[in-house]
Amino acid sequence: MLLPIIILYVLIFILSTLILKTLFSFSSKHNKLPPGPFSLPVVGHLHLLSPLIHHSFHKLSSSYGALIHLRIGSVNGIVASSPETAKELLKTNELTFSARKHTAAIDYLTYNSSFAFAPYGAYWKFIKKISTVELLGARTLGQFLPIRSQELQDFVKLLLEKSHVGERVNVTEELLKLTNNVITQMMFSIKCSGTDGQAEEARTLVREVTEIFGQFNISDIIWLFKNVDLQGFRRRFMDINKRYDSLLEKIISNREMMPWKMRRFYDSCNRHNRHGSRMGIGRAHQQSKRSRKGSGKEIDQVVGKSRLIQESDLPNLPYLQAIIKENFRLHPPIPMLARKSIEDCQIGKYTIPEGSLLFVNLWSIGRDPKVWNNPMKFNPERFLKPKESDGPGINIDVKGFNYQLLPFGTGRRGCPGINLAMQELPTTLAAMIQCFNWKVVNPEGVEMKGNDLVDMSERPGLTAPRAHDLVCVPVARCSPMS
Repeated sequence: MLLPIIILYVLIFILSTLILKTLFSFSSKHNKLPPGPFSLPVVGHLHLLSPLIHHSFHKLSSSYGALIHLRIGSVNGIVASSPETAKELLKTNELTFSARKHTAAIDYLTYNSSFAFAPYGAYWKFIKKISTVELLGARTLGQFLPIRSQELQDFVKLLLEKSHVGERVNVTEELLKLTNNVITQMMFSIKCSGTDGQAEEARTLVREVTEIFGQFNISDIIWLFKNVDLQGFRRRFMDINKRYDSLLEKIISNREMMPWKMRRFYDSCNRHNRHGSRMGIGRAHQQSKRSRKGSGKEIDQVVGKSRLIQESDLPNLPYLQAIIKENFRLHPPIPMLARKSIEDCQIGKYTIPEGSLLFVNLWSIGRDPKVWNNPMKFNPERFLKPKESDGPGINIDVKGFNYQLLPFGTGRRGCPGINLAMQELPTTLAAMIQCFNWKVVNPEGVEMKGNDLVDMSERPGLTAPRAHDLVCVPVARCSPMS
């Protein structure tokens, strides 16, 4: 007897939802939403989304157009996947989409006070100014140049040692260590990515945070389940928060327990690094052998083999810069820019309601044959040769003014770390090309041969990182520090 009653209640709920949806659509003809597939009651279009959300959005945009509407549970979602719609939304209507989405995980793990997710206002402007001027401005980055130079030398020395014995290297992990060392020395005057358990825990936490930030939590997007932890998200982010707090406590305690003279020595070293003379990435991407030879030849001509590449060499390496741009096109650091509307917005004949989540699919734009000629081909020359058939590459930069390529976002909410990234990333890649040839190996250590040497599949997360770490055996070309 109980089962028929439950079924009846479910049918009544579904029928009432459909009726309300029809009435809403009828009363809102003048507020026409962008096109999209038919949605189901309660869940909306969630059944159409895979864990790699940008892939799902790309597939749907291919069928319904460059501007589509989706119901993500109880929330309106807008997906843009062309440079024109991206510009209309992120530039023409920048203030309307100046907010970022919030989730229970984001609020809890950032203590509800993160600069990256803060609403556009006085607090955000204040923190943005401090970040861009005091920490990530050109003057400050110049003062930290000795730190970056030393870390790059240590990185190359490690690879040279591995090459001498033919030992394989987890390139993904070593690049992560290099980046962590640079950032923690800039912030705390300490290294935080050695081989100890503390460093390993830090790297694990970073991966878990980026993964949970890039996923949809049913409790966040379906009001019916607001207080129900169906997917175990709350348990996960509370555990991450506990471990993160514990790690910070250890770092602070170690710093406080350090003998006063030693702490003073580290601080003086850091001041020296910041004020001393200007002495001379996230992931590794696949390059064709044409690309490697071309960049190696360019580096040999500009830098030679007697000294290690320096940041001051970068303006003279256009082919290297083209390789970086081509990687950003195919594998942007963040596959989608996410925003939230703070008021209703009219885009052409469509109305986007207040509170809608906006997703600009950079991954999809980079693969659009209407924008890029032969988009699936790795072709750095498209950013060098002024051929009309190659698309807009010759005039494209990465600073957020060209909507065909937005690896660091654009406008007020663009990434403040762009200057640091565009100093460290090209220099590191140039050093890897200058000093080594690379043999890609499988998990058993056997060299892989053929056209597709590197598995570029992704795993879910805010940054859509590599599903499998890149493991190679470095073969020394030169030893400029010996």
